[in-house]
Formats: sequence, C-alpha cells, structure tokens
Amino acid sequence: MPEQIAMGAVDSPIGFLWAACSERGVCRVVFPREAEHKPLESWMGRHMPAAARLTTSALLERTFTELREYFDGTRHDFTLPLDLRGNTFQRRVWEALARIPYGRTVSYGGIARQLNAPQAARAVGAACGANPVPILVP
Repeated sequence: MPEQIAMGAVDSPIGFLWAACSERGVCRVVFPREAEHKPLESWMGRHMPAAARLTTSALLERTFTELREYFDGTRHDFTLPLDLRGNTFQRRVWEALARIPYGRTVSYGGIARQLNAPQAARAVGAACGANPVPILVP
C-alpha cells in the first residue's frame, strides 16, 4: 500500500499556508508567497512520488489548529510529530533549530559549533534554507 499524504491549506495573517502530513508527521509547510500549492506538489513529487493524496487527516487538522494558535499568540511551542525528509546533515541542523527556545536566535556559526562542525556555517545556512517545515522548525 502506498504512503498516504494529507495536504491542505489554512488561512493565516500572512495568507494561506499549505501543509502536508504523512502518517509519521508533518513533512512540509509552504508559505503563501510560494504561489498556491504548486511548490508543495513539486516537493511531494521529488520526495514521495508514489504517495496517495488525501484531503484531510487528524494530523493535518491538528497542524492547522496549532498554526492558528501560533498566529493568535497563544502558542509558542509546537507539539506536532515531524517527518523531516532530507540528508543526515540537514536533519541534524533542523533538529538543532527545533531546540532553539521561542524568541531566541542562534547564528549559523553557533549551530555549526553545536554540531561539532565549526567550519560548516555556510552548510548550516543552506540547510536552513532547505527547511521543509518553516514556522514549526524556526
């Protein structure tokens, strides 16, 4: 049986956010400026081409609820399971980003040092740019 992916959009103060959830967790969030759902479809075609598309799931609805709470200012930490798809280094960077407390910042160099790769600040920046779940992993 093929993997199942639920995808849909939620209205937010910055426009419609598109999200995709696998059975394991949230795997993609797309900002409005990325033009509707086309980048989401493209990403899914590269990372999960055989997946069956669903229009909703309990996790997708929970994702939308937590995003609404975030934009309402009542949520600072997300409790959603994540299904991060990337190479090992990218996943390590995204996990480090997820540990940054709300309202705090850390430089690319700071993340690189945390990962015991002090010369990898540019690679950390590239991994941040490839983050598939912005907002959930800041």
